[in-house]
Amino acid sequence: MPSRWKAAARRVRELRLIAKGLISRTHVVQAHIIPMRRCNLDCGYCNEYDDVSKPVPLDTMQRRVDHLARLGASLVTISGGEPLLHPDLDLIIARIRSHGIIAGMITNGYLLTADRVKRLNDAGLDHLQISIDNIMPDEVSKKSLKVLDRKLQILAADADFHVNINSVVGGGVKNPEDAMVIATRALELGLSSTVGIIHDGTGQLKPLDPVSLDVFHRIRQLNKSSYARLNGFQEAIARGESNEWRCRAGARYIYICENGLVHYCSQQRGYPGTPIEDYTTADLRREYLTEKGCAPACTVSCVHQTSLIDFWRDPQTIRRPFEPRPEPALVRIETAGH
Repeated sequence: MPSRWKAAARRVRELRLIAKGLISRTHVVQAHIIPMRRCNLDCGYCNEYDDVSKPVPLDTMQRRVDHLARLGASLVTISGGEPLLHPDLDLIIARIRSHGIIAGMITNGYLLTADRVKRLNDAGLDHLQISIDNIMPDEVSKKSLKVLDRKLQILAADADFHVNINSVVGGGVKNPEDAMVIATRALELGLSSTVGIIHDGTGQLKPLDPVSLDVFHRIRQLNKSSYARLNGFQEAIARGESNEWRCRAGARYIYICENGLVHYCSQQRGYPGTPIEDYTTADLRREYLTEKGCAPACTVSCVHQTSLIDFWRDPQTIRRPFEPRPEPALVRIETAGH
């Protein structure tokens, strides 16, 4: 488990993130960046991976991180694909931390070992999240507690960073009660726990059935003292109801794909589609004021949480309607010389 002084120092930096977000409206609060689209798993519900892409070269990733620092990013979350497949992941994390930015990562956890956790400690990782979908692996997902419980024990013993275990309910989950077992196990190990709702291929809501809704509420009761309380928007989503909120994607939250393009989020890839190196404060101001047509039925929690900082100010005056389209195509990135 992380030492108390490291946890306290991380908490101070998180409070600074909030304070900076409240004071300034023209910087990125959270960026989500993809160094590796390939994944070692093939979960049936996921549209965020392929099995062929090469890692983005280290120097390219470092340039993208440096530009995020120039845009004032407070938190950078690394995801994929599976980021632990990237051979230079530790150096990417260290580059993020060198700018004083909080470094997070989302992983399926399969490649974690005691030595790998130590390297993540040394790189300065602040937060790690693993989503576990079931107790036993099935044809939809191999991210099961049976496979990952030993990984959780390693994290509980050795990680200096905060670890959150996210269980899921909703479409494709055969046994909703599995989520309760997973959440309880995470708390037993001293890790934090959240519950998510599986969305469709464009990030839009799919209301829960009565059994899943009951499990959802029981898990939320377990987490009264955690940051899961910030996910109040999920109550409406769970019931299939829309949320009225000001989505600040493209401004306070941005998603950078493996090709280095800025998108609203993982489920709305395609716009703005600007290379991160060309993204400016003017782009941030425009998207801050842009009302997104997909927002009422959105389930993408990281965007909701980031947008909470500005929920009370600045009505959006630019309208961008929601244009349903097929699930985003994954593009193989060419990485010559790597």
